[in-house]
Amino acid sequence: MNITSWNFQHWRGYLELMRPANIVTAWADILVGFAASGWIIFDDFINGQASFVNLIPLGWLLLATTGLYGGGIVFNDVFDAQLDAKERPNRPIPSDRVSRENATLLGSLLFAIGIAAAFQVSWLSGIIGIVITFAALLYDAIAKHHAFFGPLNMGLCRGCNLLLGVSAVPAIVSERWYLAVIPVLYIAAITAISQGEVNGGKKITGVLAILLISIVLTAVLALGILQDYTVIAALPFAILLAIRVLPNFVNAAREPIPEKIRTAVKVGVLSLIILDATVAAGFAGLYYGLLVLILLPISMKLAQLFAVT
Repeated sequence: MNITSWNFQHWRGYLELMRPANIVTAWADILVGFAASGWIIFDDFINGQASFVNLIPLGWLLLATTGLYGGGIVFNDVFDAQLDAKERPNRPIPSDRVSRENATLLGSLLFAIGIAAAFQVSWLSGIIGIVITFAALLYDAIAKHHAFFGPLNMGLCRGCNLLLGVSAVPAIVSERWYLAVIPVLYIAAITAISQGEVNGGKKITGVLAILLISIVLTAVLALGILQDYTVIAALPFAILLAIRVLPNFVNAAREPIPEKIRTAVKVGVLSLIILDATVAAGFAGLYYGLLVLILLPISMKLAQLFAVT
């Protein structure tokens, strides 16, 4: 093995810990929150009527979520090191490609970057970043082992991540807090069904997950009661989300074996981008929704290179 090949394998372990495909889905949360904040109207950029300087807060928030989500994922493997040695020996830590100490250092550094970047936008953004950090660590260390609090905790992380995007305009967070409920329910569905991805799951869990996904689909269209939300723009994305997610969840519910559950989880995680595109289109128009949706093929490509679950 030459030096170049060794370096690639060495750094690949750290990238695997961070789940790059998943981080892209976290970017989508920020984009939809940014749209809901009303900070910028995307059509202004299309018409050349807005300055890209206005996107500086968005840049900080994207960096923030990269650190926060990456840190949470890394610590997931840190806390699971002993379990993974038995169930997933190919993961970076049990395979000795990354030491547990170095993984802990990486996760801590990512959290620090995420919080610092969030504070560049506003104090509220920084506080939300701190909340996400503690929520992620709580999930990694304790909550994920609980059938009810695990899905709820993970959903809370994603809901707060969306509000992190909204915090580009701090005053709007108190008005649009309810948007966090949508990713909470969606992630709760994915996390619930994912509990059987190693040894198989229960049919009742799959049914519950389908019910939660159905509520989410209803909710993103029900947002049409808001004056600044256009259902017609959101509808095509909602249909795409249903077509992509529901069949896989139904298959996993009918036959809750590890292979089908892992497929449902992978599709569900990546389809977070479609969910975000749906809400983003409702708030900022079709073109903005398509901008968010562009992240999907990027995430899917990364998912071919690095594990999602």
